[in-house]
Amino acid sequence: MSRIDDLIKEHCPDGVESEPLHKFLDYSQPTKYIVESTKYDDNYSTPVLTAGDSFILGYTNETDGIYEASENSPVIIFDDFTTSFHWVDFDFKVKSSAMKMLTPKEGVNFRYVYYAMKNIRYKPSSHARQWISTYSEIEIPNPHPRIQQEIVDILDAFTKLEAELEAELEAELEARRQQYSHYRDELLNFDGKDVAWKALDDVAIKVSSGGTPLSTRKDYYGGDIPWLRTQEVIFGAINDTEMRITEKAVKETSAKWIPANCVIIAISGATAGRSAFNTIPLTTNQHCCNLEVDGRKAHWKYVFYWVRNEYERIKAKGRGARSDLNAGIIKAHPIPIPFANDPKKSLEEQERIVGILDKFDALVNDISSGLPAEITARRKQYEHYRNQLLTFQGAA
Repeated sequence: MSRIDDLIKEHCPDGVESEPLHKFLDYSQPTKYIVESTKYDDNYSTPVLTAGDSFILGYTNETDGIYEASENSPVIIFDDFTTSFHWVDFDFKVKSSAMKMLTPKEGVNFRYVYYAMKNIRYKPSSHARQWISTYSEIEIPNPHPRIQQEIVDILDAFTKLEAELEAELEAELEARRQQYSHYRDELLNFDGKDVAWKALDDVAIKVSSGGTPLSTRKDYYGGDIPWLRTQEVIFGAINDTEMRITEKAVKETSAKWIPANCVIIAISGATAGRSAFNTIPLTTNQHCCNLEVDGRKAHWKYVFYWVRNEYERIKAKGRGARSDLNAGIIKAHPIPIPFANDPKKSLEEQERIVGILDKFDALVNDISSGLPAEITARRKQYEHYRNQLLTFQGAA
């Protein structure tokens, strides 16, 4: 930072003024670059972009209406509703008109403005177009051009280093995932072993579903009772819920309590077959099938790992246009119980399997530990550094 400090003392001794983004950038609509076909193929040559997180939706073989961007003539595509944006320096087409194409005004250090935009903390409060009305009025610091270029050089180098480190971590994470998948398949493969095949209902004390209190009843919502919906069933631990209901809702509807450490399987539509387990007592909606496992017959976590590994098979049992499941299908689904004639030995073997899978699961999937946390830490470190570089004393 010492070189930048020296440049600030030389060129901006009285502080740095800020100016709105529209002073730096022009915008245009992407109408003539919108893709006509939604038939994408990775073998096609032209990427189709969205300003959302997915960025590249696919590839098209259309040859007309291509935006010709390059390293010497880049563009920022900006989602006019979410304010998500991306730096693009290659030819492309776009998915829709719900975005702006941002280009620099004459004499502007475009890369500097891009980094300054990444430092903006702004979230739209409504689903309305943002660029003209709000975002273009947001101010960014406008230091001397030499300072801007020094910041760009530093952040470009840091971005390259971060990308290389993340690529290494992602490669390591993928290797761990494959290793985990191998061990999971081995541990849960009981061919030729001493197992008895039971139905899930055989190892459960109780199998239940919940209910959804009427959304028009305000007295049913906003309480302190966790209420789980199927979109929150995501193959892992449920430590809390997005919504809460009241005691009145529990008394007057079918949304009933289940204890901690139940195995929860979604049985409706797009979520059907997904599984989770709850670390806290909670209630659920009617599209959750909840298995309270009998600890004398099976370890609840062993049942969860088995059910999670059976996702595709369970999902394939769905019926009707929405491929819904039901409690009867879940209850009848088979599970292997090792050493079933010796309950003590059976539970010990299940606990051994759980212990190994827990370690891999934490390493691969838990954002608070292992490689995912290291990737997150790298990103936070980069954001902190960028913030430091782009923070100036205001002009007097």
